[in-house]
Formats: sequence, C-alpha cells, structure tokens
Amino acid sequence: MKAVRIHAFGGPEVLQIDEVETPVPQAGEVLVKVVAASVNPVDWKVRAGYLQAVFQQSFPIALGEDFAGTVAAVGADVTDVKVGDEVYGSIPVVRGGSYAEYLIAQAGDYALKPKSLDFAQAASLGVAALTAWQAFDTAGLSAGQKVLIHAAAGGVGSMAVQLAKARSAQVIGTASARNAEFVKGLGADEVIDYATTKFEDVVKDADVVFDLMGGDTQARSYGVLKRGGWLVSAAQPPDAAQLQAYGLHGQMVGMRPDKAQFEALTALIEASKVKPIVETILPLTDIRRAHELSQTGRTRGKIILTMA
Repeated sequence: MKAVRIHAFGGPEVLQIDEVETPVPQAGEVLVKVVAASVNPVDWKVRAGYLQAVFQQSFPIALGEDFAGTVAAVGADVTDVKVGDEVYGSIPVVRGGSYAEYLIAQAGDYALKPKSLDFAQAASLGVAALTAWQAFDTAGLSAGQKVLIHAAAGGVGSMAVQLAKARSAQVIGTASARNAEFVKGLGADEVIDYATTKFEDVVKDADVVFDLMGGDTQARSYGVLKRGGWLVSAAQPPDAAQLQAYGLHGQMVGMRPDKAQFEALTALIEASKVKPIVETILPLTDIRRAHELSQTGRTRGKIILTMA
C-alpha cells in the first residue's frame, strides 16, 4: 500500500509516498481502507520537528490522524463493526498514519460514519471537533456562558463555534474581515475583525477563552476573563503566573480519540446542529501542496486528502 512518511524533519519536501506492507489487525484492532484523510496543523509541526520534546519516534514517521473509510478486516474481539461498515475517526498523533491507503484503528478511535456525510466531510471532523469538544468539557462551558474563540474560521475554530452554540453559549469569534460573515453563519453572536479591533477592548467578563493562536493573542486574553474563568489553549500551555494573577483556571488541550464523543458528534450532525467545513480536496499525490496550504494559517475549514 501507499503511505506518506518522513525520513527526516524538514519542510514539505521531506514528505514521501512510500510503498509499505499493508498492516494486519491484531486482537481489538480494525483495518480501515482509507477513502479520505484530513490535514491538521499538528501534522506539519511533527514534520518540521517542532514536537520532538512531546513524543519520541524513530524514522520513518507516518503522518496523519483523521480518516474516513470502510472496514476491510477486523481482529479478534472486535464486535462493534464488521467488514464493509463505513467509519470515521482519528488515531493519536503518536501512532499516526491516516495519510495512507490502509490504517489500523483501535477501540475508541472510530465510530460509524454519519449517513448524511460523504467520506471527505467525515474525514474533516476528528481532530477539529474533538479538540473543541474536549476544551469545552475541560472548561465546563454551559448554556448562557460567554466564550471567546480565537481563529474562529479555521479548522478547529469553525467546529468550536458550532459546538459552543450547540451548548447554548454566547459565542464571540475573532477572524479576518473576509471571514466575518462565514463565522456568523456558523452561529457566532459577534465576530471581531482582529486587524482593526483589539478584542481586549471590546470583550469583558468572558467565562471561557478558547485559544488557537498562542503567543501575543494568548497573552492578551487573560484580561478579558472574569475571575474563576477558564483559558483553554490548543496552541501553548497557559502561563501559570498570569492565571494566578487574574484568578483564572487554565489548561492546554490535545485531542484524544473518544468513541462516545464521536457518537455524540454524529448525533449533532444528523440533527443538523453541526456541519463539516471542507475548503480544499486534493489527491494524496499533492501532499506537499496540502501542507503548504495548512502552514499559511489562512484556510477556512479543512484540507482533505483522497486516496483514489
């Protein structure tokens, strides 16, 4: 089978499509014939070598977490799916390998694909939706609370806006002027153009900030929260001294696959409360182009790779 791997850290040029053995599922595992996979920022950060301190892997390293496809084989003790079932999900970044014609998924990595979605749409969901879901669970976001979502037009941000509205929260998003109507269309109550307005000048007493930017954006976010509020970040750990100074809670979140959350997400999709946002679909052979697009930080929704 064909699979994208890297044999050294570097730019998009280190991405290679290798011919490798098709894996065989062991007990509790499922072999998925991948139809589509999505590109996430964590993928190019792994490729570039930025995450070496987080996990240790030896070369070659397989890339990709999100997938959608059909069950090709099941190992012993697998009873929740059968050969031919359509599934979607994500595998942890430390296992990687959804940029491939086949992958091994373990219990919790997948759920049955929503019937209303095609494979490309389903492949867009995993990391983006569950990162937001788990961030809001961490912060205890509930009905009536005010949440500020940075980079609200991106892959995670666009899911976060919809999931926050599904919890009946008051949603404020930051985005560029060209994406303002798009973010409002996802359900945001207010959109702040970060190029013309400092969000800290207009947002006060937020219950939750969901930070997808880090750096200066995170540094300016502590002051918009009420005491006891939460700063959850998928970009960098919140500063402990700042949290203490402002009387806040904070945590960095990273997506972990969760079958129950995938199934709950499916229910929201089938109820038309959440929709996937796919901007670009490329063949696996254009993997370098896909990473270049992701690294611009200007994509609206998700970049999808197809295996056909």
